[in-house]
Amino acid sequence: MDYTPLESLPYYKECSPLVEGLGYTLVELHVVPQKGTTRISAVIASKDPCVDIGVNDCAKVHHALLPRLEAILGTDDTYMELTSPGMERNFKNAAEFAVFTGREVRVWDKTVTDWVGGKIVCSDEKSVTMQGEQGQFTVAFENIAKAKFIHL
Repeated sequence: MDYTPLESLPYYKECSPLVEGLGYTLVELHVVPQKGTTRISAVIASKDPCVDIGVNDCAKVHHALLPRLEAILGTDDTYMELTSPGMERNFKNAAEFAVFTGREVRVWDKTVTDWVGGKIVCSDEKSVTMQGEQGQFTVAFENIAKAKFIHL
């Protein structure tokens, strides 16, 4: 799994402080010009791993974030979809492990060719440390084929 710093995503640095100020974390942001309009997709998460994101949370962030992006892009011909990570999110970027510290996840570890899971304790640019049934363990991102939330 590749690690791409979230700050390197286009427009992330301009939008993340606004989302953080509302009490959420910006997990993903894509801005794509498409047939004369600009399509924006964003994913937000709660700062508290025990709190889920609802429709009202998404609406609150959408109403603040859309005008910011329209001002940055210099257009109001936009379509924006803002969602929660979902209960069974597949991680797209290893940088997401830091965002979801405290959440239960499972990863496909290529070194053992099986799923291993636990609660995310911490992560950096190279690996994630989790607390599982057998204690703490660390998996290098290069050894992770897939990662997703554990949905109970």
